[in-house]
Amino acid sequence: MMPFHYRHQELYCEEVALSHIVERCGTPLYVYSLTGILENYRCIDGAFAGQPHRICYALKANANPELLRRLASLGAGADVVSGGELRQALQVGFPAEKIVFAGVGKTDEEIRLALQHRILALNVESREELHVIASIAERMQVQAPIAVRINPDIDIEGHPYLTTGKSANKFGISLAEARDAYLWAAACKSLRLVGVHCHIGSMIKKAEPYRRMAETLAAFVADMKDQGIALEHIDLGGGIGVDYSQVLAEHGSPFYIDPVELAQELQPVLQATGCELIFEPGRSLVGPNGVLLTTVLYTKQTAGKKFIVVDAGMNDLIRPSLYGAHHEILPLQQKTAVVETADVVGPICESGDFLAKERLLPIMKRGDRLAVMTAGAYGYVLSSQYNLRPRAAEVMVQDDGWQVVRERESL
Repeated sequence: MMPFHYRHQELYCEEVALSHIVERCGTPLYVYSLTGILENYRCIDGAFAGQPHRICYALKANANPELLRRLASLGAGADVVSGGELRQALQVGFPAEKIVFAGVGKTDEEIRLALQHRILALNVESREELHVIASIAERMQVQAPIAVRINPDIDIEGHPYLTTGKSANKFGISLAEARDAYLWAAACKSLRLVGVHCHIGSMIKKAEPYRRMAETLAAFVADMKDQGIALEHIDLGGGIGVDYSQVLAEHGSPFYIDPVELAQELQPVLQATGCELIFEPGRSLVGPNGVLLTTVLYTKQTAGKKFIVVDAGMNDLIRPSLYGAHHEILPLQQKTAVVETADVVGPICESGDFLAKERLLPIMKRGDRLAVMTAGAYGYVLSSQYNLRPRAAEVMVQDDGWQVVRERESL
């Protein structure tokens, strides 16, 4: 579902005019479509209906508590990468047995927290971490549920910051090392081998890397079975790419990969293993269903360059500065067909503070409002108080109603 559309020249989220929300809440402001998020969850969950599976939402994409509560109420699990995310997941109602914990740098305290709450699995990223978990579990007199993260050296052909499954990346361990790790762990009384994990990156645009990953893990599961080690689940991570150029309802699906087609590609491989599938979508659920709203403060013309200065900056949405990411930018009120080429920049004292460069936009003036589209993922969660700027408020829309789900920070 794409919840954003123009009606009577006004940009709407579901059945609510975004200008109506801005008048009451100000800017910068994040707005999310709850209906869109839940429909994307149901779409991915339903695609794998023919396979025993769990959908574990990746909190790192967007950890707004109200959003998490709604996903937990649908039966979703959680993919966490810190003690803070684990505590948040538990507080909003995700059952511990539906939580998986990944990350290359888990602290001893975070490991103890996970073991105390008896989560589904700790996804182990190195041999030393495996030994540390075994030692902590032994002292706590518990068995730690383990799934080792395998790095299969698969290239998703995306931005280098979004690639996590190549041998040059810091994540996981090689197949050969994983085999030795499982054989060692199988003999360790404080560890319980429950699965195998892999995540090759974000913004994946083709099904082929997923199939290669599934085939690699299926072969590994078969090898472990031959060694007398029966694994319960295969965790394929997440990473379904979304098209940042498709932002309005008339554009159709935002997914680069149809979840149904992906499931059809993977199920023959996975069903032969007898393992449950764990899938960890994040961006694909929330990204297309969020916008960052901002107000034009000034326009200025220099030698050969037009700037539109807005009140949202890199502290609110760092993706353009960090990744060179493209976000479509639309006016909240449609204007005439007259356009100009301009950079949309924020108030931060950095030349890297921009939301868009060399963008064709309607001629803007002070007080006009803009929507930075596809900002539901890796927006607020990556925001900061740089230049001592308060973080934005967050609003959730459903049908023709809306509510503030995080107040704006005050000085």
